[in-house]
Amino acid sequence: MKEILPGVFHWITFHEGIGQDVHSYYVSAAEPAYLIDPRVPDEKIGWFGKRKPPRNIYLTNRLHYRHSGRFAKHYGAKVWCHKAGLHAFGKTKKVTGFSHGDTLPGGVLALEVGALCPEETALYIPLSGGIISIGDAIIREDGELSFVPDYLMGDDPEGVKRGLKKAFTSHLKCDFDTMLFAHGEPVVGGAKKELRRFLKNV
Repeated sequence: MKEILPGVFHWITFHEGIGQDVHSYYVSAAEPAYLIDPRVPDEKIGWFGKRKPPRNIYLTNRLHYRHSGRFAKHYGAKVWCHKAGLHAFGKTKKVTGFSHGDTLPGGVLALEVGALCPEETALYIPLSGGIISIGDAIIREDGELSFVPDYLMGDDPEGVKRGLKKAFTSHLKCDFDTMLFAHGEPVVGGAKKELRRFLKNV
C-alpha cells in the first residue's frame, strides 16, 4: 500500500482469474472516501477502517468488480458501474448504475470512453491538480502507455483505437496531473503531457 498523493493510495495484487497483477486505488481525501476497481490488499480489508471507511466503490467497467462485494459487505459501501454494464451482475451483486457525465459522490466525474465496451469509463477526480483513473482502454507497461492489445478489441481493433483516441483527446480539456491505471503503475506528475504525447503518436 503506497500513498502516491495526499489521501490517494495505490496497491497491486495478483489476479488469479487473468493471471497477472492488477492495480487498485483508495481515495480518503474525498468526502466520502471511495475505492476504485478494488481487490483486497496484503494489509487486509480492515486496514481501511482504521483510516476513513470507504462509502462508495467505482468500477471503470463491468469486469473490474473484483473484490467489491467483500468491501460492500464489510463497510456497507455502494458499488457503482456505468448502466450499460449492469447486465453482468445479475441478482447476486448489488450494483448501482450511473451515466457518462454524472458527478458521483466525492465529486468524481464519470467521463465517457466507450469504444472498447459501452460502459468503459474514465473517472475524473478533482484533487491534487486533477486525477484521471483509467480502466482497460489504456494500459501502462514498462513506463510506456499503450492501448489494450488488439486481440481484446473485438472484430475491428483499428475502429476501436480510433474511438479511444477520440475519447481521450476530448479528456485533455480537463485539468489533471496524475493518471491512475487498472493495469499499470500510475503516472504522478506530468500526466497530461504524457497522455497528449501518446495520443499524438498512435
